[in-house]
Amino acid sequence: MNKADQSFNEEFKPVAPPEAYHADDSWQNKVLYALAQLGEGTAPDVAAKLTEYEPQEAPQNLHREAEQVLMNLYDKGLIKGTQQDGEVSYNLSKITHSNTGGTDPELL
Repeated sequence: MNKADQSFNEEFKPVAPPEAYHADDSWQNKVLYALAQLGEGTAPDVAAKLTEYEPQEAPQNLHREAEQVLMNLYDKGLIKGTQQDGEVSYNLSKITHSNTGGTDPELL
């Protein structure tokens, strides 16, 4: 694999939220963790969740970090988002309900 492929793979690798919140983690991991806890939310929703973990941080800083991370990941196609009333509601595209359909063996 050449260097261009490596940098592309690093830039667009699938995102995975961390299993726990760590104050010394990157903003991307903090935002992903908060979004995973919410399931779905806007940048202000994620910023509000982050205040639970970062009470000493100014709310406008949390909002700015959440918005930047979410927009960047969304623009790369690494997270999903839906437009609602002029705001984007983001999610991690996790399957939350099991498939209730069946398979018709005669069609196989």
